[in-house]
Amino acid sequence: MGIQLTAIHWVYLVFIVFILALLIKRRDTTMICVTGILALGLLATATLSGSVSGIFNSFVYATRELLGTIMIISIIVAMSRILIITGINETMVSPLTRFLRTPAMAYWGIGLIMMVTSFFFWPSPAVALVGAVLLPVAVRVGLPALGAAVAMNLFGHGIALSGDYIIQGAPKLTADAAGLPVSSVMQASIPLVAVMGIVTTVSAFWMMKRDQKNGTWRDGLVASPGAAEPLADAGTDDDQPVLMSDRLRKGLAIAIPLLFLLDVIGMFVLHLQGGDATALVGGTAVLILIVITLLAHRGQGQGLEKITAYLIEGFTFGFKVFGPVIPIAAFFYLGDAALTELYGKVLPDGSHGIVNDLGVALANHVPLNGVVGAVTLTVIGAITGLDGSGFSGISLAGSIAGLFAAAIHSGAATLTALGQVAAIWVGGGTLIPWALIPAAAICGVSPFELARRNLKPVLLGLTAMTIVAMFLV
Repeated sequence: MGIQLTAIHWVYLVFIVFILALLIKRRDTTMICVTGILALGLLATATLSGSVSGIFNSFVYATRELLGTIMIISIIVAMSRILIITGINETMVSPLTRFLRTPAMAYWGIGLIMMVTSFFFWPSPAVALVGAVLLPVAVRVGLPALGAAVAMNLFGHGIALSGDYIIQGAPKLTADAAGLPVSSVMQASIPLVAVMGIVTTVSAFWMMKRDQKNGTWRDGLVASPGAAEPLADAGTDDDQPVLMSDRLRKGLAIAIPLLFLLDVIGMFVLHLQGGDATALVGGTAVLILIVITLLAHRGQGQGLEKITAYLIEGFTFGFKVFGPVIPIAAFFYLGDAALTELYGKVLPDGSHGIVNDLGVALANHVPLNGVVGAVTLTVIGAITGLDGSGFSGISLAGSIAGLFAAAIHSGAATLTALGQVAAIWVGGGTLIPWALIPAAAICGVSPFELARRNLKPVLLGLTAMTIVAMFLV
């Protein structure tokens, strides 16, 4: 299973270290990412024109991969605009204030609701549903938007996605690669997911309260939470939406959650998940936007034009949020399938991408015992998660876990689950900036600030989970 590492592998690894160092220091990474793309292109094509072209092509690749997320965020924001300025949003969330009365209740309440929703439909559509409804309530009772984003992120993209006990996509991939029954991997993951989840969410909450008390908390806002500010170009009084009657506003405030509830039922009945589930939520949001805009602007006869105006506002917000992320996403995507798609077969035979090759090389150069095996699977899982997918490398983690377990004659299911949980926590949307954009964008915060806020709790969780795994192997 030996993999020959080339100059491309080592250059990629060096730039990863540079990028992570800049993220930790709160510096912008665009230049170093573009430089890394240029260097990889030069090694892959051996031509200056090919490497320069690779910068643009990698940006296009990253945008294409992120486009579905950009669309759902932009559409939800556009819908939120009209809900807010008509007062429907205020009416819709007012009953929830009795349940989320303090910042602590808002943090744990949003997190738990996000986790349960994500178990059934995965986090991306769950973020749109939970954020659109609960974020305004949370902010009103004093929970910072960044704190809400942390809660949605850790409970949804962390706990729910890493265990994946309902849809079972993640354990199926790792179990098949390790040659184990899915049930055994799921059972072995329960204590690991529990330890990881408790340590990260509790430590994140404690750090938030500590920093707020010390005055060192950074909101990281790029827009007001939930895109809640009125449209900047709302125009004169003649262009403002007409005042709705209380009866109509209350009726719409009831109808909108019911429509999203029908989406949830449809996802369950039709077995929709991932992109299909997100598409259902997005389409529903567009229809809500159209109907409410026509009702709100019926007096001026400008409904048709205002629909376009709100959509433009949403897309402007979406691309503003994603703009800084595309260069770093473009670089990290080169660690997986993007390199082959853009430059052809430039890696050695048997290669499965730069990131996976680095994980295999690490596994081939460590001594084998239970303790080292647990540490190595955590590190391999984290490395394979650096591409921002979380899922692309878990098959590799499963196969390496199978090899380790055969060598030490125990712990196959635990090691497999350990690699799976580590990969998804890092790559599935808690540390890699472009993977956690859904939560960041819905809350109107910087994805980089959210990644920094998650870093220490996730590292603490990975450490605690690895220690527990050492005793279980």
